[in-house]
Formats: sequence, structure tokens, C-alpha cells
Amino acid sequence: QGCAQKYIVKNYFYYYLFKFSAALGEEIFYITFLPFTYWNIDHSVSRRMIIVWSIVMYIGQVSKDILKWPRPLSPPVVKLEMRTDAEYGMPSTHAMAATAISFSFLIATANQYKYPFELGLAAAFVFSVLVCLSRLYTGMHTVLDVIGGALISAVLLVLLYPAWDTIDHLLLTSPFCPLLSLVVPLVLCYNYPKLDYYSPTRGDTTTILGAGAGATVGFWLNNKYASPAYTSQNFQLGFPLITGKMVLVMLARFSIGIFVILLTRRVMKAVVLGVLGYRYRFPMGDLEARRRLEVEVPYKFITYSSVGFCATVLVPLLHELLGLL
Repeated sequence: QGCAQKYIVKNYFYYYLFKFSAALGEEIFYITFLPFTYWNIDHSVSRRMIIVWSIVMYIGQVSKDILKWPRPLSPPVVKLEMRTDAEYGMPSTHAMAATAISFSFLIATANQYKYPFELGLAAAFVFSVLVCLSRLYTGMHTVLDVIGGALISAVLLVLLYPAWDTIDHLLLTSPFCPLLSLVVPLVLCYNYPKLDYYSPTRGDTTTILGAGAGATVGFWLNNKYASPAYTSQNFQLGFPLITGKMVLVMLARFSIGIFVILLTRRVMKAVVLGVLGYRYRFPMGDLEARRRLEVEVPYKFITYSSVGFCATVLVPLLHELLGLL
């Protein structure tokens, strides 16, 4: 673990294609695409994607640490990534996330917008396949890991789909939503399966559930206190209907929103880690201390729940103030 392997790239097209595809299953994609959908496409679509993503990723991460199937041996496999090497392999959460996000987006938009369904299906399939193949190319998963992850995600989508509207309605209207949205994920994070050695799965799971919790509280607040200001524009998806002005407005929303989100993440990381360091008497640079349960869970959860709340409440308020809604 932690020792980078030397390798020679013989085909730069595949190398950069699959390195980029691998990034589509990581934080950089989640923190850009999911907020973009909320700010520029449709709130209901974004809500469903975030809820499905949170559930699917939690089940996938927990399954890894329960099954404890090792990743491919290296050698003979050459691993192009090292951070996730400490995690177990089955199922591939990259494959699960790609399948869940792409097909939940397709299902959620198919009945609301006019666009060729075959085109959307092909895009969702290509997106999922590219991410799955990237896990094989980078040496991080076996074929069985990837197929298992995609199938588990597909089954969960089928099981969750009939309850989508009910879950969405409860999240927006139940008076218990804010409390349950914070308490349930925290309980799950503190009771995450224990391993004999440190793995980033607990921290990654806390990040995902924290972001989902903050966003869910934001959904509830928007619906209760500011729904007229955040009513979706509901423009039809389709290239002929997207004007140059719309593109500029969407880019402006996205640029401002991402700046605010990244700033929030940076500030909250420093503040929360500083408070926890003072509470448990460790320097901010102490990596081992940051891996302890009593530090890692509140650190990740508070930071990313703030990010989720900021993306769904503060950024739209800023958009409104700037006349971008």
C-alpha cells in the first residue's frame, strides 16, 4: 500500500479516457454534476438522484467491509491509483454510483422532458460502461467486482423506483425530516462496520451521507419557506431549445455556485478540524488522530453536510440576489 508502481503508457488515448472516466465516480464529479442539476435543470430530478446516490453508495461501502473481498493482486495487475488500494474490492462503488446516477437521471427526466429516450438510454449506458471499464483499466477491480456493483445498483434502482414519489413527498413535507435527515446518517456512520486496519471507506461514507443530509435539510427548508423562489424552470431538454443566453446564465450559476461550495468546504474543514483538535488535544496535521472514529465522523459529516446545505439553500439565494434565477 502506498507504493506507486512504475509503468509505461503505450496508448495515451485509452490512458486519458479511462483516467477521466474514473474521475466520473469520484468526489470531483459528485460535487459538480449533482449541484449543476439542482441549479440548472430540475429540483425534483436532483432530489431523486441525491437520495438514490446516498442509499446506493452506503449499501455499496458497507458491503465492501462486510464481504472483505480483496482487490486484484499487484503484480500481475498494474494499479494506476493508490488512494483506494486500502479498500476492499467487491462491489465496485464506482460502478454502483455510475449506474445509479446515470439511470436515475434518465428515469427522472424521461417523463418530464421531451427528448429522444433512445438517446438518453444510450448516454446512460455509455457513461456507466466507461466508468466500469476504467476500474478494470486502472487495475482497481476485477470483472466480477464491476459486474456485481452494476447489478446491485440496478436492483436497488428497481426496488426504490416505486417509492420515489412517496420518499420525495415525505422529505419535503414531514416535520420530522430535518431531524431524521441528520440523526439517521450520523447513527449509521458511528455504527459503521469495524475493520482490523484503517480504511477510507468509513470516511468516504460519512462524506456521502453528510452531503445527502445537508442537501435534504435544504430541500425541506426550500419547500417550506421559499418554494416560489426555487420553483424549477422546467425548460425542455433539447439542443434547439437552449439559447446562447441560457448557456451563459447556466455557466454563471455553476461558476458562482462551485466557488461558494469550494469556499464552504475549505472553511468548514479548517473550523471543524480546529475545534476537534482543541477538544481531543491533537495538532491539525496529525493524520492518525484524524482517522479516529470520534474525530473522522464529525469532521467529515459536519463539513459535507454544510456543503450540501450551502448548495441547496445559500447558493440559490445568491443566484436570486444576482438575478440569475
